[in-house]
Amino acid sequence: MKKKLIERKEYLDKLLSYKDKDIIKVVTGLRRSGKSTLLELFRHSLLGNGVTPEQTQFYNFELPENYLNKSWETLYFEIKSKLIADKPNYIFLDEVQNITDFEKMVDGLYASKNVDVYITGSNANLLSSDLATLLSGRYIEISILPFAFSEYLEVIGIDTTNKYLNYEALFYDYVNETSLPKGIELREEGFDKIYEYLEALYATIIEKDITQRYKIYDKRAFANVAKFVAANIGSQISPNSIAKALKVDNQSIHNTTVEKYIEYLVESFVFYCVHRFDIKGKKQLATLEKYYLADVGLLNVLVGRDRTADRGHILENVVYLELLRRGYKIWTGTLRNGEIDFIVKNRTGEVEYYQVSWKISSSDTEEREFLPLETVKDNYPKFLLSTENFPQSRSGIIHKNVFEWLLKRT
Repeated sequence: MKKKLIERKEYLDKLLSYKDKDIIKVVTGLRRSGKSTLLELFRHSLLGNGVTPEQTQFYNFELPENYLNKSWETLYFEIKSKLIADKPNYIFLDEVQNITDFEKMVDGLYASKNVDVYITGSNANLLSSDLATLLSGRYIEISILPFAFSEYLEVIGIDTTNKYLNYEALFYDYVNETSLPKGIELREEGFDKIYEYLEALYATIIEKDITQRYKIYDKRAFANVAKFVAANIGSQISPNSIAKALKVDNQSIHNTTVEKYIEYLVESFVFYCVHRFDIKGKKQLATLEKYYLADVGLLNVLVGRDRTADRGHILENVVYLELLRRGYKIWTGTLRNGEIDFIVKNRTGEVEYYQVSWKISSSDTEEREFLPLETVKDNYPKFLLSTENFPQSRSGIIHKNVFEWLLKRT
């Protein structure tokens, strides 16, 4: 398949809006989710608007030749020696966490005249490290996600103006393969190649970003915690419940260790954590969070089950990621006798409610999905997203076809 470069306009526009601003741009996200490509796209945009190649420097610190036997000081002065005087200089530092004491290099470059700094990292620890302390209030984080359903369809050449498309079949391909750019390039070579790619990627994340970094020696226990969380995406879980479940399977692991393992997986952007919000009490709750995968294709590696087995939670996972892409703050809503999948604050600070269901196939399902939304007696917008072709709204609740919603159509 010929590689199609997707512009990722929303992320690119955000970078452009901070161009030449006195602030460090930090792009974070799962390995192979498109951070390096985003910086390259941004660099091409600069070159197309009067910036010369000499005004840009791009360092990929995943390549050993760019950092082996080099201290942060050596790299710092190497970069400084190439700066063009009296012109803006754009410095791109890809996977900068591979450099020991990288924050000192970043701080020095940031303080230099006519230097605009852009960095990427595959671990949220990047911003809970000395960098955050050193540069407090002087950086902006742009968190990038793998391809949305709409981007996936664009990459594989689907004409979404065709009203006869079978979106359900295309959605199955999307979640059963991967949303990661490189993985999608492999689809013509067969599912086995995609699986091998995901398996190798996950092994790299676990080895490089987690077990080596945090000195985890019981890799079997760690793997089992990851599998448990993956098998329960969209369900409320706690470290204690995981520890108990593993104990039944003759694996002894303390709940505080489970909590740390989950934290490492979230920091590496494998999973995203969603806290509960007590709708009546109007407060965030500290237990029984839900977790969602950055790429549902990783379920093949972590759980290895048929994607149709839990399609409701998989759809919920995809909706969560789309809400995140749209810049919303997200909680799961708790009621006395039920729950709402997502309560969000949109970019303007307004509240919205979302319920997600694969199909409203019976009156029981209809009651289960609509009733929690009807219980909330405020005037904020309430949405039910499902795969129905002819959704039926009720009680002011807007029932939408989820594929149309994912494609951002009203």
